[in-house]
Amino acid sequence: MARVAVLCPDLLFGSKVEGLLQAGGHEVLRGDAQGVDVLVVDLTAEDVDVEALGGRDDAKTLGFYPHVDVDIKRRADAAGFDMVVPRSRMNREGAALVDRLVSE
Repeated sequence: MARVAVLCPDLLFGSKVEGLLQAGGHEVLRGDAQGVDVLVVDLTAEDVDVEALGGRDDAKTLGFYPHVDVDIKRRADAAGFDMVVPRSRMNREGAALVDRLVSE
């Protein structure tokens, strides 16, 4: 089980991600990025500073994006995110992706 912060202003999708992660056995904190193992980030959110969040030493970072927005994926990869996946994959495999990150 990991402590996971979800930074997603889209309440509907954010709630879905939270539910998937909780069902996978993770403790989910919405928007509180302190003292967590994994930070899950909606890379398209207006107030998200992709460059500032990538490459963190205190938590693994998992970003998700619409599959058609390859520029934001490139930015997140360049910023040092540990994993960057399309939104659809986050929807299908969210808890397993977090499991993979914490086991690395």
